[in-house]
Amino acid sequence: MRICYRIESPAEENSKRRILVTYLETAAQFYSEVAQTPEVGLCCVQTGSLQLPGLKIPLPMQEMNYGCGTTVHPAELVNSPTVLYVGVGGGLEALQFAYFSRQVAGVIAVEPVAAMRQAAARNLALAAEENPWFDPSFVDIREGDAFALPVPDASVDVVAQNCLFNIFKPEDLKKALQEAFRVLKPSGRLLMSDPIATRPIPHKLRQDERLRAMCLSGALTYDEYVGHLVDAGFGQVEIRARRPYRLLDAESYGLESNLLLESLDSVAFKVAMPEDGACIFTGKTAIYAGSQPLFDDGNGHLLQKGIPAAVCDKTAGNLAKLMPDEIIVTDSTWHYVGGGCC
Repeated sequence: MRICYRIESPAEENSKRRILVTYLETAAQFYSEVAQTPEVGLCCVQTGSLQLPGLKIPLPMQEMNYGCGTTVHPAELVNSPTVLYVGVGGGLEALQFAYFSRQVAGVIAVEPVAAMRQAAARNLALAAEENPWFDPSFVDIREGDAFALPVPDASVDVVAQNCLFNIFKPEDLKKALQEAFRVLKPSGRLLMSDPIATRPIPHKLRQDERLRAMCLSGALTYDEYVGHLVDAGFGQVEIRARRPYRLLDAESYGLESNLLLESLDSVAFKVAMPEDGACIFTGKTAIYAGSQPLFDDGNGHLLQKGIPAAVCDKTAGNLAKLMPDEIIVTDSTWHYVGGGCC
């Protein structure tokens, strides 16, 4: 096989660099502004933050809750994990992660915007006054960005980001996911929450840098989003929630018809990629309705008669084809918290 490489000219490289710097500078300027003058409800869905026993969240921190869902899933946070949080925001989720780790530098918060780092530090100091268990040293706020995370390879248990990766263009999203994969330990988890689009967003909106910074025009479709996770090497992806997020109405955004954005919470695992492709769990179950007490498909899947078993989408499709008259496969619930097979 002959492999050919295309060498970009210095002019092409400089052009790409200018584009990257321009839209990231727009995002940095935007978040510097909202760090100093909070915009309540800027990104978040209209629900309160996750409530945990003995955790009090300062009001300024709540007002800076710039996320579209949550990345704090207690089932993934046992045994005091080391968490790397990309984009500290107002510090709310960093505080929630510290609730589970409770150790010095148990949460590493990486943030490129100086004003946001300062605001988060102030908010975490307030949190220490209201929460006897919390010490600001539990959260190590570091300057840095998603493309060059300031930690060694395979050094953290969890990487998390909320409503940040959706502002990246596809080639930069690829870099950010590769970095997350690099710093995770084997079997580590990438916890993400981002808007997704129910149909492709028109090019003219994607080019609007401020709308992209506001988490309104950079969203990928579900298939594109999950595809990026799989391409980065994550062998298992679990969808924890999928719900309506924002409506881009036709009149305001110059669209032919209204376009719904959804909020997607996911957990991607740094595990080996199965030979037949990644395992994607979206809440489907398989139910055996045949005459025997057990059904064995010969690939490690045992179904008890009449009892729903959580399965990944790939296995669900295989079972439905194998025994279409005796195996019922339910639709995705878009809510999955483990316990199935693939």
